[in-house]
Amino acid sequence: MRIGILGTGGMANALGERWARAGHAVLVGGRDAGRATALAGRIGGLAGTLPEAVAHGTDAVLLAVPHAAADGVVSGLSGALEGRTLIDCTNPVGPGFVLETRGGPSAAERVAAAAPGARVVKAFNLCHESVWRMTPPVFDGRPLAVPLCGDDATALDTVRRLVRDLGCEPFDGGGLARAGLLEATAAFLIGLWVGEGVDAQAIAPPLEYAGTR
Repeated sequence: MRIGILGTGGMANALGERWARAGHAVLVGGRDAGRATALAGRIGGLAGTLPEAVAHGTDAVLLAVPHAAADGVVSGLSGALEGRTLIDCTNPVGPGFVLETRGGPSAAERVAAAAPGARVVKAFNLCHESVWRMTPPVFDGRPLAVPLCGDDATALDTVRRLVRDLGCEPFDGGGLARAGLLEATAAFLIGLWVGEGVDAQAIAPPLEYAGTR
Protein backbone atom coordinates (compact mmCIF):
# COMPACT_ATOMS: atom_id res chain seq x y z
CA MET A 1 0.00 0.00 0.00
CA ARG A 2 0.91 3.66 -0.35
CA ILE A 3 0.62 5.29 3.07
CA GLY A 4 1.03 8.97 3.86
CA ILE A 5 1.76 10.04 7.43
CA LEU A 6 0.83 13.47 8.76
CA GLY A 7 3.20 14.18 11.64
CA THR A 8 6.71 13.36 12.81
CA GLY A 9 6.18 12.32 16.44
CA GLY A 10 6.20 9.03 18.32
CA MET A 11 3.09 7.47 16.78
CA ALA A 12 4.21 8.42 13.27
CA ASN A 13 7.56 6.78 14.03
CA ALA A 14 6.19 3.58 15.57
CA LEU A 15 3.40 2.84 13.09
CA GLY A 16 5.31 4.11 10.07
CA GLU A 17 8.31 1.93 10.82
CA ARG A 18 6.22 -1.21 11.26
CA TRP A 19 4.31 -0.58 8.03
CA ALA A 20 7.48 0.15 6.10
CA ARG A 21 8.94 -3.13 7.37
CA ALA A 22 5.77 -4.88 6.19
CA GLY A 23 6.56 -3.70 2.66
CA HIS A 24 4.33 -0.65 2.38
CA ALA A 25 5.51 2.55 0.69
CA VAL A 26 5.46 5.16 3.46
CA LEU A 27 5.94 8.92 3.07
CA VAL A 28 6.29 11.08 6.17
CA GLY A 29 4.93 14.61 5.85
CA GLY A 30 5.67 17.40 8.31
CA ARG A 31 5.81 21.15 8.67
CA ASP A 32 9.49 20.85 9.60
CA ALA A 33 11.37 19.40 6.63
CA GLY A 34 14.33 18.40 8.78
CA ARG A 35 12.20 16.38 11.20
CA ALA A 36 10.34 14.69 8.35
CA THR A 37 13.61 13.78 6.62
CA ALA A 38 15.12 12.44 9.84
CA LEU A 39 12.09 10.30 10.62
CA ALA A 40 11.83 8.98 7.08
CA GLY A 41 15.48 7.95 7.28
CA ARG A 42 14.90 6.08 10.53
CA ILE A 43 11.88 4.12 9.33
CA GLY A 44 12.94 3.48 5.74
CA GLY A 45 10.42 5.77 4.08
CA LEU A 46 10.25 8.94 2.04
CA ALA A 47 9.92 12.50 3.32
CA GLY A 48 7.86 15.43 2.15
CA THR A 49 5.38 18.11 3.12
CA LEU A 50 1.93 17.52 4.55
CA PRO A 51 0.25 17.92 1.13
CA GLU A 52 2.80 15.54 -0.38
CA ALA A 53 1.97 12.95 2.27
CA VAL A 54 -1.72 13.14 1.36
CA ALA A 55 -0.94 12.91 -2.35
CA HIS A 56 1.24 9.86 -1.70
CA GLY A 57 -1.29 8.12 0.57
CA THR A 58 -3.62 6.78 -2.08
CA ASP A 59 -4.41 3.78 0.13
CA ALA A 60 -4.30 5.40 3.56
CA VAL A 61 -3.28 8.55 5.40
CA LEU A 62 -2.39 8.43 9.10
CA LEU A 63 -3.24 11.52 11.15
CA ALA A 64 -0.53 11.48 13.83
CA VAL A 65 -0.33 15.07 15.04
CA PRO A 66 -1.21 16.39 18.52
CA HIS A 67 -4.96 16.56 19.08
CA ALA A 68 -4.88 20.33 19.43
CA ALA A 69 -3.45 20.66 15.92
CA ALA A 70 -5.53 17.99 14.21
CA ASP A 71 -8.51 20.04 13.03
CA GLY A 72 -6.30 22.80 11.61
CA VAL A 73 -4.04 20.36 9.78
CA VAL A 74 -6.97 18.46 8.30
CA SER A 75 -8.97 21.53 7.29
CA GLY A 76 -5.93 22.87 5.46
CA LEU A 77 -5.76 19.63 3.47
CA SER A 78 -9.50 19.11 3.10
CA GLY A 79 -9.66 19.13 -0.69
CA ALA A 80 -6.71 16.79 -1.09
CA LEU A 81 -8.21 14.34 1.41
CA GLU A 82 -11.29 13.80 -0.74
CA GLY A 83 -11.84 10.05 -1.00
CA ARG A 84 -8.81 9.19 1.15
CA THR A 85 -8.90 6.68 4.01
CA LEU A 86 -7.89 8.90 6.94
CA ILE A 87 -6.84 7.07 10.11
CA ASP A 88 -7.24 9.17 13.25
CA CYS A 89 -5.06 7.92 16.14
CA THR A 90 -5.24 11.15 18.15
CA ASN A 91 -6.41 11.34 21.77
CA PRO A 92 -8.23 14.40 23.13
CA VAL A 93 -6.93 13.84 26.66
CA GLY A 94 -5.98 16.87 28.72
CA PRO A 95 -4.43 17.51 32.14
CA GLY A 96 -5.86 15.26 34.81
CA PHE A 97 -6.68 12.71 32.10
CA VAL A 98 -9.89 14.57 31.27
CA LEU A 99 -11.57 14.12 27.89
CA GLU A 100 -11.31 17.51 26.21
CA THR A 101 -14.21 16.84 23.84
CA ARG A 102 -16.75 15.97 26.56
CA GLY A 103 -20.17 17.40 25.83
CA GLY A 104 -19.49 17.77 22.10
CA PRO A 105 -18.50 15.85 19.00
CA SER A 106 -15.65 13.38 19.30
CA ALA A 107 -12.20 14.21 17.97
CA ALA A 108 -12.78 11.80 15.08
CA GLU A 109 -16.11 13.42 14.21
CA ARG A 110 -14.45 16.83 14.23
CA VAL A 111 -11.76 15.52 11.90
CA ALA A 112 -14.48 14.19 9.59
CA ALA A 113 -16.25 17.56 9.66
CA ALA A 114 -13.00 19.35 8.82
CA ALA A 115 -12.48 17.09 5.78
CA PRO A 116 -15.99 15.98 4.77
CA GLY A 117 -14.76 14.04 1.74
CA ALA A 118 -12.38 11.85 3.74
CA ARG A 119 -13.27 8.34 4.93
CA VAL A 120 -12.31 8.60 8.59
CA VAL A 121 -11.50 5.58 10.76
CA LYS A 122 -10.64 5.90 14.45
CA ALA A 123 -7.94 3.41 15.43
CA PHE A 124 -4.63 2.87 17.25
CA ASN A 125 -5.46 5.33 20.05
CA LEU A 126 -5.54 2.98 23.04
CA CYS A 127 -1.83 2.17 23.32
CA HIS A 128 1.41 4.04 23.89
CA GLU A 129 3.78 4.24 20.94
CA SER A 130 6.09 1.70 22.61
CA VAL A 131 3.44 -1.00 22.22
CA TRP A 132 3.23 -0.45 18.47
CA ARG A 133 7.00 -0.96 18.22
CA MET A 134 6.67 -4.50 19.54
CA THR A 135 7.10 -7.20 16.91
CA PRO A 136 4.40 -8.27 17.38
CA PRO A 137 2.29 -6.95 20.29
CA VAL A 138 1.33 -10.33 21.76
CA PHE A 139 0.66 -10.78 25.47
CA ASP A 140 0.45 -14.23 27.09
CA GLY A 141 -0.02 -15.69 23.63
CA ARG A 142 -2.92 -13.39 22.72
CA PRO A 143 -2.45 -10.78 19.96
CA LEU A 144 -3.40 -7.23 20.88
CA ALA A 145 -6.93 -6.32 19.80
CA VAL A 146 -7.39 -3.01 17.98
CA PRO A 147 -10.93 -1.58 17.90
CA LEU A 148 -11.94 0.41 14.81
CA CYS A 149 -14.76 2.93 14.43
CA GLY A 150 -15.79 4.07 10.97
CA ASP A 151 -18.61 4.21 8.45
CA ASP A 152 -16.94 3.33 5.15
CA ALA A 153 -16.60 -0.40 4.45
CA THR A 154 -13.66 -0.04 2.07
CA ALA A 155 -11.74 2.18 4.49
CA LEU A 156 -12.37 -0.26 7.33
CA ASP A 157 -11.07 -3.14 5.21
CA THR A 158 -7.89 -1.17 4.52
CA VAL A 159 -7.31 -0.42 8.20
CA ARG A 160 -8.02 -4.04 9.16
CA ARG A 161 -5.19 -5.11 6.85
CA LEU A 162 -2.85 -2.55 8.40
CA VAL A 163 -3.78 -3.78 11.88
CA ARG A 164 -2.98 -7.36 10.89
CA ASP A 165 0.34 -6.21 9.42
CA LEU A 166 1.31 -5.24 12.97
CA GLY A 167 0.49 -8.73 14.22
CA CYS A 168 -2.69 -7.46 15.90
CA GLU A 169 -6.36 -8.40 15.58
CA PRO A 170 -8.90 -5.78 14.37
CA PHE A 171 -12.21 -5.51 16.25
CA ASP A 172 -15.36 -3.83 14.95
CA GLY A 173 -16.19 -0.93 17.27
CA GLY A 174 -19.15 0.36 15.26
CA GLY A 175 -19.65 3.51 13.23
CA LEU A 176 -17.84 6.81 13.59
CA ALA A 177 -20.59 7.98 15.95
CA ARG A 178 -19.09 5.55 18.49
CA ALA A 179 -15.57 6.98 18.20
CA GLY A 180 -16.25 9.16 21.23
CA LEU A 181 -16.65 6.02 23.32
CA LEU A 182 -13.26 4.80 22.10
CA GLU A 183 -11.68 8.16 22.94
CA ALA A 184 -13.30 8.17 26.39
CA THR A 185 -11.99 4.66 26.95
CA ALA A 186 -8.49 5.91 26.15
CA ALA A 187 -8.81 8.78 28.64
CA PHE A 188 -10.04 6.43 31.35
CA LEU A 189 -7.41 3.75 30.74
CA ILE A 190 -4.53 6.22 30.46
CA GLY A 191 -5.62 7.73 33.76
CA LEU A 192 -5.53 4.30 35.39
CA TRP A 193 -2.25 3.23 33.80
CA VAL A 194 -0.31 6.47 34.22
CA GLY A 195 -2.08 8.25 37.03
CA GLU A 196 -2.78 5.31 39.33
CA GLY A 197 -0.37 2.62 38.19
CA VAL A 198 -3.27 0.18 37.85
CA ASP A 199 -3.30 -2.91 35.63
CA ALA A 200 -6.38 -1.78 33.74
CA GLN A 201 -6.88 -5.17 32.10
CA ALA A 202 -7.95 -6.45 35.50
CA ILE A 203 -11.13 -4.33 35.50
CA ALA A 204 -12.88 -6.55 32.93
CA PRO A 205 -13.81 -10.22 33.41
CA PRO A 206 -13.11 -12.82 30.72
CA LEU A 207 -15.71 -12.96 27.96
CA GLU A 208 -17.45 -16.05 29.33
CA TYR A 209 -18.25 -14.10 32.50
CA ALA A 210 -19.16 -10.82 30.85
CA GLY A 211 -22.89 -11.51 30.28
CA THR A 212 -25.70 -11.88 32.76
CA ARG A 213 -25.83 -15.24 34.51
